[in-house]
Amino acid sequence: MTTPAPEFTRVHGLQVATALHRFVEQKVLPGTGVESAKFWAGFDAIARDLGPKNAALLRKRDRLQAELDAWHKANPGPITAGKNMKAYQAFLEKIGYLVPAPKDVHCDTTNVDAELAVQAGPQLVVPILNARYALNAANARWGSLYDALYGTDALPEDGPGYKGATKTGPDGQGYNPVRGAKVIEYARHVLDRVAPLAAAQGKPASHVGSKGYAVLGGKLIVTLKDGRQATLAETGKFIGYQGSAAAPSAILLRNNGIHIEIQIDRSTPIGKTDPAGVSDLLVEAALSTILDLEDSVAVVDAEDKVLAYENWLGILKGTLTETVNKGGKSFTRRLNADRVYQGANGEEIKLHGRSLLFVRNVGHLMTHPAMRYADGSDMHEGIMDAVITTAIALHDLQGLTKNGIRNSRTGSIYIVKPKMHGPEEAAFASELFARVETLLGLPENTVKLGIMDEERRTSVNLKACIAAAKSRVAFINTGFLDRTGDEMHTAMHAGPMIRKAAMKGTAWIDAYEKLNVLVGLATGLKGRAQIGKGMWAMPDLMAAMLKQKIVHPLAGANTAWVPSPTAATLHALHYHQVNVAAIQDQLEKQAQAKNFKQTEAKELARLLTVPVAGKPGMKAPWTATEIQQEIDNNCQGILGYVVRWIDQGVGCSKVPDIHNIGLMEDRATLRISSQHIANWLLHGVVTENQVRAAFERMAAVVDEQNKSDPLYKPMAGNFETSMAYKAATDLVFKGLEQPNGYTEPLLHAWRLKVKAAA
Repeated sequence: MTTPAPEFTRVHGLQVATALHRFVEQKVLPGTGVESAKFWAGFDAIARDLGPKNAALLRKRDRLQAELDAWHKANPGPITAGKNMKAYQAFLEKIGYLVPAPKDVHCDTTNVDAELAVQAGPQLVVPILNARYALNAANARWGSLYDALYGTDALPEDGPGYKGATKTGPDGQGYNPVRGAKVIEYARHVLDRVAPLAAAQGKPASHVGSKGYAVLGGKLIVTLKDGRQATLAETGKFIGYQGSAAAPSAILLRNNGIHIEIQIDRSTPIGKTDPAGVSDLLVEAALSTILDLEDSVAVVDAEDKVLAYENWLGILKGTLTETVNKGGKSFTRRLNADRVYQGANGEEIKLHGRSLLFVRNVGHLMTHPAMRYADGSDMHEGIMDAVITTAIALHDLQGLTKNGIRNSRTGSIYIVKPKMHGPEEAAFASELFARVETLLGLPENTVKLGIMDEERRTSVNLKACIAAAKSRVAFINTGFLDRTGDEMHTAMHAGPMIRKAAMKGTAWIDAYEKLNVLVGLATGLKGRAQIGKGMWAMPDLMAAMLKQKIVHPLAGANTAWVPSPTAATLHALHYHQVNVAAIQDQLEKQAQAKNFKQTEAKELARLLTVPVAGKPGMKAPWTATEIQQEIDNNCQGILGYVVRWIDQGVGCSKVPDIHNIGLMEDRATLRISSQHIANWLLHGVVTENQVRAAFERMAAVVDEQNKSDPLYKPMAGNFETSMAYKAATDLVFKGLEQPNGYTEPLLHAWRLKVKAAA
């Protein structure tokens, strides 16, 4: 049985899936002041003018890749910062891959909300198709530190000082007061770091064991364990409170530009046993969230697209809700309200109650069947996304929302643009946004651009990319997986790539991470934009995250991606430990120093090194066991993700790796893994038979890992009929011919087949 072809409505030169046309007419345009006839006429003009430009940019990608392939075949082997680098750079400049860096670039982006321009803190990325995830992420602006510590491995369950501190009580269920005491002790030490107390009566003072909090004369008074009273050591840390001054129900503190709220409630199980009645610490956590239309979703037809756009509209309007069943009870999840306090000086203080929301549009590559150009070909999806997601955001800008819910308070719309290749494509994105602004009657540069620095041609030309949209840039961010996938495809014919795990220790990765921050600061992003770092993918390993992810704020990044609201709460502690603004001040001085050009040139040479193990035809420098481990790991990861994407339309989920460690995966994982195997196949490190055998063995592993999922369709033994399995193998065996190594064209084609056969 096949599904009927979608109905289309012709509007001017456009053919619009009728379901999408109806959504725009009935839900997007009403109330915005944008007339239907003007909207569709303008949309048609944008598509007519910019569609050919988009196609030309993609043809240039293909031309450059062909030139690179030919050069690497003629000049095989690694490219290092030594003698062959000069010839390589000259070649890249000749073909237009590497462009001259512009001299004095200074961004002048305005009207950027504080969460991006001033504050430093975690960021979430969630699939827009999943309303529950979207609401959870938006509400993760504030998170319970007690819950995050108690429910994760952030605190041990055994060992020195933690004997008996399990997550369940002595009877194997319920609350464990031993662990609870450890949570409270940890949280009090957090307070000592965030808001240290001045010495009282000549002796040190600590929040640990505190017995009471009150406000007197605009100051916070803390009654200590021994009855002494202390005030904060630093002015400006105490911001406000809720309740009465003598017995507040909440105390608001600020450190490094972000907040922590001490919640006091003696009626709760925790508060009634705490000497000060403290029931929790509420941490300002996910300052911003990216609602994703791209790598973490499977949006392949008009039905999917309308659902995605509906969720974007609903969350901006404040009408999106989700019924949640938990512990035998059901409740409705909706957006949190803003938080209101009595200020230390008597004024009212209102803090935003939700993450600031970006929407990540699709890149320039894909077309989508929900809309067609006049000639009947599918429209470039990025053009469709730009027009419709911006039109939806009018509801926020114009206050057409429920209960005063607002996203931007400065009148901006935030769109992340992924997978752009170089400054021409950044300029095209800016031109597209400008045309949409004109169509919708918006002021110039209302739409802010987030540049994902995840393609090699963008990395090596980052300053020029920023210059191409210098009045729009509100975000740059690295993306290790996609960036490595592009590294592999770009130099596919240079030789066999080193193992995936070894990539993190290469010169190009180190230069990539450094230059992203330094170039961002050199172009004036400090105080105007986010400079971000990539994802911690292991949501169950919070102790490891607490140890390792502090490197991102230490590197001068004022945001970094985390896989869950709980992770955001814990990662927020790093921004209390590290004053990112001070680090950026120091790095900005380096980036504006006279010798920065020499630094840029040195780091560019490191960035352009090609991470191959040797020349084509060389004997592989790995043992047979190491080679098998690598392809098993790659095949298992591909299958584990693809089977959910193709069969169930799940674009982001916690996927067990080969060691059964849950990883939050999206499409970027497929790109790096499939390109790696394709490269080893090309250079004879592995054979087709070896890879097919690994896929078949790993299919059984993935089947076992998913046996508790009632919707799961086994792959092992069904290799000829499982579309998911066929899609996974296609990603590898057709990997060389995929544009820039992207997985989307194959995934979309196979998912559409599954939906048609459903």
